[in-house]
Amino acid sequence: MTYQPDILIYGIGNPGRNDDGCGIVCVEEMGHWLATQGIRNVHCETNYQLNIEDAEMISGFDMVVFVDATIEPIKDIRYTAVDPSGSRIEFTMHAISPSFVLDLCSKLFGTAPDTYLLQIKGVEWAFREKLSETGIQNVKKAVNLLKRIALKPHITYCMPEF
Repeated sequence: MTYQPDILIYGIGNPGRNDDGCGIVCVEEMGHWLATQGIRNVHCETNYQLNIEDAEMISGFDMVVFVDATIEPIKDIRYTAVDPSGSRIEFTMHAISPSFVLDLCSKLFGTAPDTYLLQIKGVEWAFREKLSETGIQNVKKAVNLLKRIALKPHITYCMPEF
């Protein structure tokens, strides 16, 4: 039997702001797919934003993938490794970065899971609970990547953009 790492897929965003909900929708779709496949080593969580308490949560996993919408000029999706040395002190705890959570996890719990950020390109940000067509298409691409990761987590999928 092959070792199956414990994986956390963590969606971040506000579903009430159009494409800002891409991370949440993506992870919810993954959760449904994982249940139909009977995959038990991959876990899904969602929240509006990252919090310092998330450092404790990620400490119990071998691998973490944060999923979030972005306005950055990427093509559709971007999957990159999170570098804890890129963290900086935040002036507000309203929004903290994945690198800050990873760095805090390492400092407080003496462990750091392999951590990645899957960014989903969004184009609409109004106060409405509906993804744009672009957001929907990019969520599908992100879900397909996450399915490959869930089935074969030992393969390196880090690529600049898809």
